[in-house]
Amino acid sequence: MNLFDDNTNWAEKLEPLITLYKGRPHPLAYKNPYQLMIMVILSAQDSDANINKIAPALFDAYPNLESIAVSNLESIIPYISKVRNFGTKANWILQIAQELKENKNIPTNLDSLTALKGIGRKSANVILRETNQPAEGIIADLHVIRVAPRIGIIKETKDGNKVEKQLMETLPKEIWGEIGMAISFLGRETCRPTNPKCAACPVQTHCQYPLKTL
Repeated sequence: MNLFDDNTNWAEKLEPLITLYKGRPHPLAYKNPYQLMIMVILSAQDSDANINKIAPALFDAYPNLESIAVSNLESIIPYISKVRNFGTKANWILQIAQELKENKNIPTNLDSLTALKGIGRKSANVILRETNQPAEGIIADLHVIRVAPRIGIIKETKDGNKVEKQLMETLPKEIWGEIGMAISFLGRETCRPTNPKCAACPVQTHCQYPLKTL
């Protein structure tokens, strides 16, 4: 059971958080949907800061899917060799480019995105949010996995898909598109793993964390 069972009540409690972060771009410094998709794939198990650092040279060499599609792993890898699991990710990116062929063919729905190599639900939800598509799920990155149970919205689990499912069952669909990134930004900036800045939290009056630490 969730600590709160009233879906509408949770939407109301989280409204200040959504208001604070609504529309803020993802920390990945992309310039178009093509760059966003590639950077989201590269960022898995890596930091946004690292991906932002290597991206300019990568996109200078490969400005679109067409340029990647006619390349090869040996040419791509040097540009992403400082990224975790770069070999696997290079293979995913090459396969996607060869499948989609052009930037205009990048999918705009969750099922088609998750059918591509290297794009799971979390990555697909990020792409949909950043390209202003209707939300089909909720972003559940590492910050959301940690912070949502701490607040008390859902039960604790390390499984991102289970976190997303619980959030989707608990929260009304009209806030799905923003609540994931809002919780993520809260985790990055305020609700840190240790010494969280509770006094600065917009949902502190509804958060269960202070109760758990008594």
